Amino acid sequence: MRVMCLGDSNTYGFDPRSYFGGQYPPEARWVDLLTQRSGWEVLNEGENGRSIPQWSFELEMLQRTTIDESIDLLIVMLGSNDLLQGADAALTAKRMEAFLSWLPVPRSRVLLVAPPPMQPGAWVFEERLLVESAKLADEYRSLAEKMDLTFADSGKWGITLTFDGAHFTEEGHKTFAENLYQTLHCKD
Repeated sequence: MRVMCLGDSNTYGFDPRSYFGGQYPPEARWVDLLTQRSGWEVLNEGENGRSIPQWSFELEMLQRTTIDESIDLLIVMLGSNDLLQGADAALTAKRMEAFLSWLPVPRSRVLLVAPPPMQPGAWVFEERLLVESAKLADEYRSLAEKMDLTFADSGKWGITLTFDGAHFTEEGHKTFAENLYQTLHCKD
């Protein structure tokens, strides 16, 4: 099975202890752990700072370089950066709906994952971020039902976050990978 993981820094495997955007080692990143656990070809299309693509040039670039019909499963986990940039949960879900409507992949091959809610930390010091990130899963669940997509709420998986309140710890990556594998394995 060919799986593409489209996301932000948590998909990329960003290690917030690094100064220049470095990654955790492969044995600690959820995408690589999913590859090991499943035996699937799992492509990491995580990018530090990525918000939900909404501009035509972003969509065209994705279509040219990454997303195509040869993908058996597209896992999309985005929205945290939209919240960090000032959007609320409802606007983030609207952006996600527009993006998912554009995707050149059949909806039956898309898994929408709600990122875990943020926690107080070096990057998360506004109450608004805590409230809106906690609302995002319900917004995405409703969107998945409306669009007939598979949905997973990683906020129920006990993902540990680092000192910044937004990024997964190494243990959080392991927990995420195992729960995602179980979610996909039950779907088969």
